[in-house]
Amino acid sequence: MAVMAQLRTEHYGYTLKKELAGRGVEIDEGTLYPLLRRLESQGLLLSEWREEDKRNKRFYRLSADGKRVLKDLLAEWHSLNASVTRIVGNRSAA
Repeated sequence: MAVMAQLRTEHYGYTLKKELAGRGVEIDEGTLYPLLRRLESQGLLLSEWREEDKRNKRFYRLSADGKRVLKDLLAEWHSLNASVTRIVGNRSAA
């Protein structure tokens, strides 16, 4: 869900990894790149190769289906989070 949310704007792998890390989500390249390929094969991402800084880089972004799936995942996440908050309350663990 975090990867998909970050890909609402276009990124290539390295900048995606850095952006996620900067937001507290550390993800290993050995996990990230297979995930990107899997999401693309499911039709949730679009990608294209482009030359930037004299290097070919693959840029990723959400597809229309990916945007719909992300919206559903976020709604489910917010509902689950609200339920857990009601169960736990604002009390810290004793």
